[in-house]
Order: sequence, then structure tokens, then C-alpha cells
Amino acid sequence: MWDYPRPPRVEPTSRYLQVILGGQTVAESRGGLRVLETSGPPCYYFPREDVVAELAPTHRVTVCEWKGLARHFDVVAGAAVARRAAWSYARPKAGYEELAGRVAFYPKRVEACFVDGELILPQPGDYYGGWITPDVIGPFKGDPGSEGW
Repeated sequence: MWDYPRPPRVEPTSRYLQVILGGQTVAESRGGLRVLETSGPPCYYFPREDVVAELAPTHRVTVCEWKGLARHFDVVAGAAVARRAAWSYARPKAGYEELAGRVAFYPKRVEACFVDGELILPQPGDYYGGWITPDVIGPFKGDPGSEGW
């Protein structure tokens, strides 16, 4: 992951991606995109049609210098609610248009996330939403002392 690019690269993946909340699969896809960025594990973006959970808009908006403005959502699955657990770029900046309308999830804020059936670890810290699989080696942004990376 230290050889991941800056600015970030977006690439398609056919890996089986799954998000669980409240014991239910709320998103699953083999048509995801992954974003690779130096010092962070990949973030996975799902086609909106592969997300079955309700996405309730919040007031939180964040800015990525590369991708633009991200709107954040509460993820609702029956009685289970994960606050600010997903985000999406409605109108990403040039070079990142393929992310438009896709949904990414913070693995730390949902019950579980899987890549090809394997439980992933969430990226450390509260700000980042990377998915750590055994093939991704840290340290990662979000670890203590990494604020200046």
C-alpha cells in the first residue's frame, strides 16, 4: 500500500464485496470500484443498485482534495442504524467521475465487511474508511502518530 499512488487511482474490482448491519446483508457486489491511495488501505465503492439498506442523508459533508465533496449517510437496516456509516460523491472532480453516485462504507461503523468472504479489519482512526485485507501491509494513516502523513 505504500506503492499506491498519489493522487489516488480508481480501478474496477470483481472481488465479492459485502457489508452486514443488524445481521442483514445491506450491500453486496461484484461490480465495485476500489480507490488506492498512498498510506491507506483500499476504499471500496458499491454501485447504488447493489445497496439494499436505506441511506438517510446527514448534515455531514467532507472534502477530498482529489475527489471533491462527499455527502455522508446513516445506514438503516430494520431496527439497526449505523450513524454516518456511508458516503458518496454526487459530482466528483475531474478524473473521478466513475465514483458518482456510488456508495462507500466505513467498516468500523457497521457490523462487518467482507472481501471474497473474508472478514476485513477497519482502517484505524475515525476519519478513514479503508478495508484491510491480509494482502495489504501497513502502517496506515489513522494509526497513532500518523496525523501528519
